[in-house]
Amino acid sequence: MFKDHHDPSANSAHVKPLMSGTSLDPVARAAERARDYLLNQQHPEGYWVFELEADCTIPAEYILMMHFMDEMNRPLEAKIAVYLRRHQREDGSYSLFTGGPGDVSCTVKVYYALKLAGDDIDAPHMKKAREWLISQGGAARANVFTRIMLAMFQQVPWRAVPFIPVEIMLLPRWFPFHLDKVAYWSRTVMVPLFILCSHKVKARNPQGTSIRELFTVDPDQERNYFSHVKTPLGKLVLGLERLGFSLEPYLPKALRARATDKARDWFVERLNGVDGLGAIFPAMVNAYEALDFLGYPKDNDLRKIARESIERLLIIKDDWAYCQPCVSPIWDTGLTSLALQETIRLQPDEKTQQALTSGLRWLTSKQLTDHPGDWRIRRPNVEGGGWAFQFENTHYPDVDDSAVVAHALVQSNSEEFSDPVRRAGNWIAGMQSKGGGWGAFDADNTYHYLNHIPFADHGALLDPPTADVSGRCLMFLAKLAEQRSDLGPVLKDAIDYLLKEQEADGSWFGRWGTNYIYGTWSVLVGFELAGLPKSHPAIQQAVAWLKSIQCQDGGWGEDNFTYHDPASDKRGRFHTSMAFHTALALLGLMSQGEGESPEVRRGIDYLLRNQGAEGHWNDVYFNAPGFPKVFYLKYHGYDKFFPLWALARFQNDRQS
Repeated sequence: MFKDHHDPSANSAHVKPLMSGTSLDPVARAAERARDYLLNQQHPEGYWVFELEADCTIPAEYILMMHFMDEMNRPLEAKIAVYLRRHQREDGSYSLFTGGPGDVSCTVKVYYALKLAGDDIDAPHMKKAREWLISQGGAARANVFTRIMLAMFQQVPWRAVPFIPVEIMLLPRWFPFHLDKVAYWSRTVMVPLFILCSHKVKARNPQGTSIRELFTVDPDQERNYFSHVKTPLGKLVLGLERLGFSLEPYLPKALRARATDKARDWFVERLNGVDGLGAIFPAMVNAYEALDFLGYPKDNDLRKIARESIERLLIIKDDWAYCQPCVSPIWDTGLTSLALQETIRLQPDEKTQQALTSGLRWLTSKQLTDHPGDWRIRRPNVEGGGWAFQFENTHYPDVDDSAVVAHALVQSNSEEFSDPVRRAGNWIAGMQSKGGGWGAFDADNTYHYLNHIPFADHGALLDPPTADVSGRCLMFLAKLAEQRSDLGPVLKDAIDYLLKEQEADGSWFGRWGTNYIYGTWSVLVGFELAGLPKSHPAIQQAVAWLKSIQCQDGGWGEDNFTYHDPASDKRGRFHTSMAFHTALALLGLMSQGEGESPEVRRGIDYLLRNQGAEGHWNDVYFNAPGFPKVFYLKYHGYDKFFPLWALARFQNDRQS
């Protein structure tokens, strides 16, 4: 179970007020309250970590896992069921993000989980969910991952899912599909899944619970499981894949055994202790179920640790509970550090500095240097020096986290962190892709044809360079370039890449945060630190775009639906403002000298009016995609440290 060991008294000592002429200044007072709140959230070990909430798919899958394994925790199941019922939409469906449209796959999993938990199918909420699903074509229209779950629970035939034989593990690297050609999250999810699907592992499902009522055609008679495949390349691959499926019975048993052993060895090497395979829930569950199939008994250390890693993701309250997809301590600590650094940039404060030093020392203890990592396959001669997203994920340092953490370290101007900064600079520069940008975990992961295979209906098989990650790499490397002239070519290529990536309306796409406001903030701050003139046409266009999308109340907001419909009249717009988006827009504008503009002053006023009594803000809506169009997140820290960062920057700009 995830536990918060935070001691609120750890940083409760008095800290110096943020001043601007008078202690009664409303901006100073708001920033002081927000800062004090954050200081009180610091863990005694030095880090910050906030809840990371996904849609109802993950908690539903937790219930499904318990029934798959026949390992019940009825009190926990009841609490998760409460959470699931509370998130049902009025039409009976479940959405991928707050306020979003109903999603078939999510609704199927929640319905099945609630039925397993004992909900009567004639209860009003179950009836509404079922009627909505039938109106959408039924459970056969669910995505690939959902159909794989249904196949293991014997609700659909195995021909309903893509042919993903474990023999893939034996393919040479030159083959069009190879494990090294897909993203880290795909690798860690797929390898144990190869075992489960190839051996057609069955869920124990001790109650024998079925959901045949969710199908409009008997699953054994259904002929349209792959109707989502539309492109000529996709249809060609589907034909070859179906041929492979028909020939599977003729595969040599010795070959399958050898491939299964290789898959087992691959994921066991990466089990990652109590942080789990890939430190992400889907991979961890697949690994746990695969260990069971492979004969690891309940009292085996690997299996016990694999189960503990899943339990650590739980958030348990008095009457409800949910499961996080992963945890974000490195990310939260890095961004909190940047916000707090802004509060003391012009006015040092001992208590804040102590908290920062503690946080930065904790971060340096988590740097991955000589550790094995999949990234080394493409960059074997690059020195290690990155950070993961989670507490531990040694095979998978994240370029994005690394840039944020290293930026905070170099900005501390402390000789204590000089070697971690040097390593980080070498690693991030070495991970730059050919076009000048950066992906999150791998370099040059651009095999776009793979998104046409039937398995990839989620469209998230790859990790290509993106503007938002590249903007944050530019932030750090530009700061580091003040000390290292050798980074000049890296910065030039990054700037050229970002200029090419700008949208026609002046914005940039945000792969890892919602969405065009997030991407535009990342790039503009990167341009500021890189010294790109504020008169540059790209910057002027971006500034004009940010101003044009400001809401009437002075804030900014953006709908996750811009990932589904990126039309220019949708980008950067929402029916309500959010503190998170308002802070990002303000930071982007202030980075380009707009601190005295009416738009910035109205945005600051929005933050002042909407600050909560405890010193933070409370955004209701999700603020990031895990994978655009299929999986979304709510970072519970975003409405806490980003607004403080914006207020402190405004404060400093006024003083300077």
